[in-house]
Amino acid sequence: MLNSSTGRCPVQGRFDPLAPGYIADPYPALATLREEAPVFYEPRLDMWPVTRHEDVKRILTDHESFSGAITQTPFYPLAEEAKEILDAGFHATPTVSNCDPPKHTRVRAFNVKAFSARRVAGLEPVIRAYTTELLDAVASRSRFDLVRELTAPLPAKIVFSLIGFPESDSEALKALALNRMAFTWGRSTKDEQVRIAGRMVEYWRYCTDFVAARKEDLRDDFTSDLLRSHLADPAALSVEEIVNVIHAVSFAGHETTTNASSSTLQRLLAHREQWEEICADPSLIPNAVEEGLRFDPSLHTWRKITTREVDIGGVTVPAGAKLLLLIGSANHDPARFPDPDQFDVHRSNSQQHLTFGRGIHACFGAPLARLEMRVMLEELTARLPHLRLAADEVVRYHENACFRGPVQLWVDNPSPA
Repeated sequence: MLNSSTGRCPVQGRFDPLAPGYIADPYPALATLREEAPVFYEPRLDMWPVTRHEDVKRILTDHESFSGAITQTPFYPLAEEAKEILDAGFHATPTVSNCDPPKHTRVRAFNVKAFSARRVAGLEPVIRAYTTELLDAVASRSRFDLVRELTAPLPAKIVFSLIGFPESDSEALKALALNRMAFTWGRSTKDEQVRIAGRMVEYWRYCTDFVAARKEDLRDDFTSDLLRSHLADPAALSVEEIVNVIHAVSFAGHETTTNASSSTLQRLLAHREQWEEICADPSLIPNAVEEGLRFDPSLHTWRKITTREVDIGGVTVPAGAKLLLLIGSANHDPARFPDPDQFDVHRSNSQQHLTFGRGIHACFGAPLARLEMRVMLEELTARLPHLRLAADEVVRYHENACFRGPVQLWVDNPSPA
């Protein structure tokens, strides 16, 4: 890994997860990193990228050596003006992904209980009905954008419904969340940061007011379940913690599924023979979902910080080191996945991907994401099997270092209803 004459890593100072070429297609660069420098220090990021499946999985499952405290910290320093806006009105505290035990253990238990298998399974008819409604709106069109018409509105509606947000507020809430990915995980300008910070404060106030109102009017939803736990034992789960959970879930619960669904559809349509296979045999769809999650993880990177000096892949990493876990690389590691750059709906171990994390911070919304993606594919292949990627489509991806997914996905519908 080190150059013997200089003592430096050959890729050090050259890795930029926001470079345009990397955003467009990160996998060739990740393959080089896995081979030449599976763990190294990148001074421009002040982070240690980690590339191999075995190392990333170990870090995700060892919460004593690797803390999640920095997962929500902006990737690059914020402008002072943006900081002032957040300090004045955005009061999020570590509760979910950026929280460690014992607090994390306590709060997560309530989240998992409220996000029950019963509640998720009960959403399938709602997901299917809304998918049908969205497809009815585009079935007669010869061309449309799958992201705008299907993969963006569906997850947002479902997670907002799960939380209990009024349907009439959906569009306003999505607007307030606009560009949040670039704010936290990208390189946004000062003016953009100020504008987004203002929206984040509004979103926070909305969540605060919503939880307060729901406390006085409990219903059958995720928020009410958390509030019932609070009312039963206020010391076990505070209202402030519930606000933090609702704020986190309402954003992550739809952006990640939108990106995963969009990427999976892009890969399936690009591999025409596999698209036609799942159209002919819907039993292949669950594994196609797993392969989509593996091939283009919606969370392409994640961050941890070491609590002590550790050995990672034969490299000594100091205490307090910020780690950049390259999930996209781990999911393409040939040591785990043979022919990893081949998209294959028949792959036998696709489910070994790390897209939903592992260990105590594993995504508790994973069953819902899988359900949404499965239903979406079942309805889309049944209703519009002749869909094709638009011939002139050049797929652009969101410009940030964490969330990966197409901005748009234009398709041709040669047999409109």
